[in-house]
Amino acid sequence: MDLTAAISVLEAAIRDPHRGLPEPVFRLVSRLTPLINVDLLIQDDRSRTLLTWRDDEFFGAGWHIPGGIIRYKETAAQRIVTCAHEELGVDVSFEEIPALMLESISAMGTRGHFISLLFRCRLAGRPDDRRRAISKPPRAGDWRWHDRCPPDLIEAQQAYARFL
Repeated sequence: MDLTAAISVLEAAIRDPHRGLPEPVFRLVSRLTPLINVDLLIQDDRSRTLLTWRDDEFFGAGWHIPGGIIRYKETAAQRIVTCAHEELGVDVSFEEIPALMLESISAMGTRGHFISLLFRCRLAGRPDDRRRAISKPPRAGDWRWHDRCPPDLIEAQQAYARFL
């Protein structure tokens, strides 16, 4: 099969790139090009930061700032709103200009190059209490307020420690 035919097969496997890519296609793309993601820096009036628990094959277990990879033809603003709904069950407002742009390149082949945009956000309500971290360790996706940078912040987000 020539390259043009192989690309046609891949494109046929993608139903709606606006909703994300099939996992094998996404992994291929993430090995070939940088991924752009938004991270939601959510702090309350007591300067606590809302973090979510992550536990996956790419970054391991630990706390991280909620966020996600921008989809095809999706704006950063749309991804922020979607992430807040999906990860926290709440609306947010946010500053238009990122507080920080961070580029990270790791030795990982898949998902090894990120351009991350950190946006300051404010909650428009309360996060979904069903997702509050109460167990040890928390379940993947659970959230908790932190008054300082936790020692188990995932390595990929250590550059954000000064904001926490």
